[in-house]
Parts: sequence; C-alpha cells; structure tokens
Amino acid sequence: MSYAIQADGLVKRFGETRALAGVSLTAEPGTVLGVLGPNGAGKTTATRILATLIEPTEGSARVGGFDVVKDAHKVRQLIGLTGQYAGVDEMLTGTENLILIGRLLGVSRRASRARAAELLERFQLTEAAERAAKTYSGGMRRRLDLAASLVGRPQILFLDEPTTGLDPRSRNGLWDIVRGLTDDGVTVLLTTQYLEEADQLADDIVVIDRGQVIAQGTSDRLKAQVGGQVLELRPIRESDGGTAARIVADLTGAEPEVRDGLVSAPITDPALMPAVVRRLDDAGVAVGELSLRKSSLDEVFFALTGHHTDDIDAEAGALEQASDREGASA
Repeated sequence: MSYAIQADGLVKRFGETRALAGVSLTAEPGTVLGVLGPNGAGKTTATRILATLIEPTEGSARVGGFDVVKDAHKVRQLIGLTGQYAGVDEMLTGTENLILIGRLLGVSRRASRARAAELLERFQLTEAAERAAKTYSGGMRRRLDLAASLVGRPQILFLDEPTTGLDPRSRNGLWDIVRGLTDDGVTVLLTTQYLEEADQLADDIVVIDRGQVIAQGTSDRLKAQVGGQVLELRPIRESDGGTAARIVADLTGAEPEVRDGLVSAPITDPALMPAVVRRLDDAGVAVGELSLRKSSLDEVFFALTGHHTDDIDAEAGALEQASDREGASA
C-alpha cells in the first residue's frame, strides 16, 4: 500500500532529553490520522519532523512518497501546516495575509487574490476580509490560520492541536472544515489532547506517551480497552469512599480509582448501574453523584500506562522550547 504519511522508528533527542523513542505510524491518502496524547508526549516533535522543520536523530519518514530529510524541498511542496497558535500577521487584513502567503509560494498577485477570496468565503470570513487580523476573535484567527495553510492547495495537511483555546462553537466549526478537507481528498494528520476530537474526526488513531506509540486503532477499539464507558459516583460521606470502591470493584471486576472523593471505574455493561445502586443502598452508602459517561483521554492513558495525562505536563515546556530552538535554526 502507498501511504500518504509513513514514519518508521523515529527517535529525536534534544541533548540528554529524548522526545521521541521509536515512533512509527502511517496514514492512508484522503483520511484523518489522529495523533493523541497529552502535553509533552511527543506529538508536536513528530509533526515537526514530518513537516521537515527538524530532522530525526534516528529513523526515517516519508510524506507523499518523499523522504523528509533527503527530499525535504519536495515534501514542502505537498504539505500545509497549522501550528498550535495562530501564525497570522495581526497588522495585515485577512485578505492581505492570504495574498502574502500566495506570493511567497510564487503565485501571481492576481491568482493569489482570487485564492484569498475563495478561502475567505469558504471559512466564512468574507465580511471580515478587509479588517486587520488583530480585530478577529480567537476562532476567526484559527480559521484564517487554517486558510493560510491551504493557499498552496496541499495534498497533506498537518494540524497541530488546531482547536487549542477555542470555545465549543468555534471548535465544532473547525471540525466541519476538517471533514470538508478529507472530502476533497486531502490527507490530514491531526494532533490533539482530546479523545472526543479524535473520536469525531479520525479514521485511525495513534496514542503517544513519553515519545512512544502505546496504542493504535479506531476510536471504538481504543475505548474498548478501557471498558467503553466509565461509572462515577461520589458518596455524600467521605468515610464511605472505601466501601463504595469495594462495591464497584466487586460488580465491575475492575480496580476503581478514587480521586478527591470520586470513585470511578470502567464498565462494559451499562446494566450494572441498578445493581450498583442496590448494593450501595444495602450498605447504607448515600450517594451525592452517580453517572455513566464515555471514556475520556485520561481513562485511556490510565488504562494503558498507569498514570494520568497531567502527570507529565511538567516535561512539556522543556521539550517544546528545545524543539522551537532547533526549528528556528533549521
């Protein structure tokens, strides 16, 4: 099979720090590959390697059939990239930002203006086209940033946490745009911290933790690894937490987690809820909260690694700074 994106054993070191420890992944043409993981997991480092911004220490990768190191200039002709933060020039208008990108890509002024108008209409920015980007809302800036990455009509698009900081309405709007891109045959690599986002958009998901791929598959397959759904309850009396945890463990067959008085455990059969309520009542445990919800990224990570996503946030800043320095010097 010919993959749009293929990485084999990517290793990246920044001095003594290893950001990637043998990442392998593939994306088929015209699909969305979700790269899921918390801050510091290595998602951005992998994306920057694939986008030719930095080189791997070990391993290899091909994008659009070209080696990202040996044929970097050819790869750049095929790709678009939207980073975690909007990269538009705030002093320029929406139209001027897109024309500038077109001119930098060698497109004529007339064609650049036509492409800018087309993209502004597509991203519902026509009314704001002649306003300075600094007057745009956060969601509008992200849409303009994404439009800028499409000026050159890329075959492959890298979206590095594109919905960071967006409100739910803006996030949903961006999701619709991504779906439209794949309808046009564009291959998308989407990095995200949100299982819901990967669930909504990705045809396939790769989960990265501490620079390694720890799971991959469809969203349904990943959620099945943690039971698919999560039972949560909070006893009114904090002293009943241990009893509640034992009851949940007996009925679900899973070791529940107790954090800040909240008892939670993955379950495969929602019909267990009435049984849990009866057992709690028999034990005299009064419950203030009781719910059943879909698994979150945190449950996926806890099931796969034994630690929570926020346990490694402290590492993220140092890795990002090192990656930024190398990317700037490339």
